[in-house]
Amino acid sequence: MTRGACAEGLGLVERPCQTSLMMRLVRSVVAAVAAAVCVVCGLVPAQAVTLAGEPGVDLELVLAVDISWSMDPEEQQLQREGYVAAFRDPEVQKAIMSGAHRRIAVTYMEWAGPHAQRVVVPWTIIGSKREADAFADQLAAAPISRDRMTSITSALKFAGDLLEQRPNTGTRRVIDVSGDGPNNAGGLVTTMRDRLVESDIVINGLPIMIRPTPSSMFDIAHLLEYYEECVIGGPGSFAIPIYERSEFLTATRRKILLEIAGLEPKVTRTQLKPPKGNSQIDCTIGERMWQRYMDR
Repeated sequence: MTRGACAEGLGLVERPCQTSLMMRLVRSVVAAVAAAVCVVCGLVPAQAVTLAGEPGVDLELVLAVDISWSMDPEEQQLQREGYVAAFRDPEVQKAIMSGAHRRIAVTYMEWAGPHAQRVVVPWTIIGSKREADAFADQLAAAPISRDRMTSITSALKFAGDLLEQRPNTGTRRVIDVSGDGPNNAGGLVTTMRDRLVESDIVINGLPIMIRPTPSSMFDIAHLLEYYEECVIGGPGSFAIPIYERSEFLTATRRKILLEIAGLEPKVTRTQLKPPKGNSQIDCTIGERMWQRYMDR
């Protein structure tokens, strides 16, 4: 914004805007000087401090977890326990402290319909066993909500907004979305996916497929392919399915380890995507299923 535009937009003369801009510049310089002093004094590693004085992290991770009614209470509890156990796991904790900055930033949110998203654990810097255990303890103590409908689109938007609220101090930005059904409200999921990927955000998925065949009018049997084609995106993005209740622990741990390390799982023949233009996956299937339900 130019000085003239600033003054005009505020309905003021130019001088107050110059003062405002000058104050912002002064604050930025002060923050930069404070960060430099910390480095010189040896309080923090040089690579761990940004010009804004914020600690650098190897990963900014949003855990976006499905709490729609299609998830039964036992599944929801197992899902929560999977994330709690992952952050208490010694290998996960070791991976967190093995990066260049030796820390990550993580937040945990729950989502369902277009107007049902909430932060369970706010942005937290984890760089030690104590901090990882504290994050897990806070998550374990929080109540689990339930709500109607499935808006992966709104979940991704909410997660993207959470990332934008943080100073961009991470080497990588990742949204980790889990769910047991296709998007059925809140706009096209592919549009939101593409918007976030254009902002250098990677989206990974944890499709929950405990019911191998549709048991309700909102389930689909090919949920893994739906996530691969319609939900995940960005360099190195991947989806790891859960087929059995026991896999909540193992799949969640594996996924978080891969995300922290910035790696992809080994691709099997069944995970290979069809060539572009030949996909048989309908990314609007959830919306069409919901419309049929409403038309009954």
